[in-house]
Amino acid sequence: MELVKKQVMKQWSGKPVTDQFLIDEDYNVPDNKTDIKKVMISEGTLRIEEIRKVDHYVKIQGKLMFQILYVTDEAEEKMAELTGQFPFEEMVYTEEERGDWLIRSTRTDVTAVMIHSRKLNIRTMAEIVLVPEEAEEGELTVDVEGVDRCFRKKETKKILKMLTTIRDTYRIKEEIRLPKGKENIASLLWTDIKPRRLDTKLVTDGLIVEGELLVFALYETPDETLNWIEEPVRFEGRIPCPGADETMFHQIDTAFTDENAEVRLDEDGEMRIIGVEASLEAKASVFEEEELEILEDLYSLSCILTAEKETKEWEQIVMQNQMKCTVGETLSLPELKDNIFQICHTSGSLEIVRTEPGEEGIRVEGILHIAFLYIKPDDEIPFDTWQGMVPFSCLLECNEMYPDIRCSLNGCMEQLDVNLLGQGKAEVKAALSFRTLVRKPVSIETITELQMEERSMEELAKRPGIVGYAVKEGDDLFSLAKRFGTTEESLCEVNGIEKEKGLQPGERILIFKENLSIL
Repeated sequence: MELVKKQVMKQWSGKPVTDQFLIDEDYNVPDNKTDIKKVMISEGTLRIEEIRKVDHYVKIQGKLMFQILYVTDEAEEKMAELTGQFPFEEMVYTEEERGDWLIRSTRTDVTAVMIHSRKLNIRTMAEIVLVPEEAEEGELTVDVEGVDRCFRKKETKKILKMLTTIRDTYRIKEEIRLPKGKENIASLLWTDIKPRRLDTKLVTDGLIVEGELLVFALYETPDETLNWIEEPVRFEGRIPCPGADETMFHQIDTAFTDENAEVRLDEDGEMRIIGVEASLEAKASVFEEEELEILEDLYSLSCILTAEKETKEWEQIVMQNQMKCTVGETLSLPELKDNIFQICHTSGSLEIVRTEPGEEGIRVEGILHIAFLYIKPDDEIPFDTWQGMVPFSCLLECNEMYPDIRCSLNGCMEQLDVNLLGQGKAEVKAALSFRTLVRKPVSIETITELQMEERSMEELAKRPGIVGYAVKEGDDLFSLAKRFGTTEESLCEVNGIEKEKGLQPGERILIFKENLSIL
């Protein structure tokens, strides 16, 4: 006698942990850079190099990569760029002992303050969202072998099975050509490379990534004037994913790193090409929906079977979708009323603060962190920056909502526009995109152990050959056949019952002991 069990892989995810910490370092201006008069823009990103569990802590090591645009302290003021890095180490306390810890998202707020013309204090408030995950192998009993005169009751269940997890990096290498009318590039002063769109889909043995980077470049021309260009850069590639196909589902976390831009010569030997490079780091979990016939109950007419059962939790797919919403807000900027001519570049990031399932879908609340570079009436340095925040709330509609619903969600800002309205006001319009994988928990009772013993002939002999029975609420053909030692087919034949229709409460039936059946 042996239980037939189906091995099924599932994904366990723990509760996300948000950690905020400060990176506060002084930075000496390199000898090959000019003195600083004023800091214009300061930005930074975290490059995670190692995540390791140490007792009740998660140890995170990496580097803060920063970029600073400043006004030089010279007789003829110009704009220049500084780039650098600081190592950091953060210990995050957790009581969770399971799983491997992954970085779900990072965010930085970098402030560079002049100590003097050759030294800066770079103060960075960093935020990391971590989540523990692990692949968990479970099993469900689907049949039994080696039992004589055995009758089975099975139930069909759809469950979400984890196929595989992949980690890979896709390298983006593209070029931007200056449009006609734009002057040649003498040197790049500032570049801002931000993702604006990312679509993913599974294909046979692969994951297609297709998206867009928005590239802004502020540069100095050969005649020492300032100019800029802002262009979208589209990319499409394939990440290997053995075993995947179009019918499956996936959950993906991505991060863009190593963004870089450099000036290149065109066919005429002129500096009119900007080479753009970036790395898309992807971690994807691939799932498939599988329909299984679970062995719910069983009995034998030749022996006594005692089953031990255990209830286990699995998941069922509700929806995978990429949903979009728009955010609009009017800002009052009295300080810029008479000091702004044109906005030449906007940048922003999306911070998700809270997600809450409701009757109509999933409510997402967060903050848009917005900055823009604008032209002002100053002949020497005609540029300046503004930074601010815009709260948002949007509803991601879902037709099927359940208690304890689970939602894996990643958001990005596909489009951001800031338009001047006059009178010190500006209109913000943002298009947001959210990749969602929505699941619901399902409890399945499965047989884990089975004991078999011989039937007592004396006990069998004492059983009445015919029993009259009034059907009660909850009775079915299988349970009565098991209880009285007969078969569903016998019950149906003796009582003229159609098996598909089953039994009705209050119905009176005759039950013949199988070994004494007159049929």
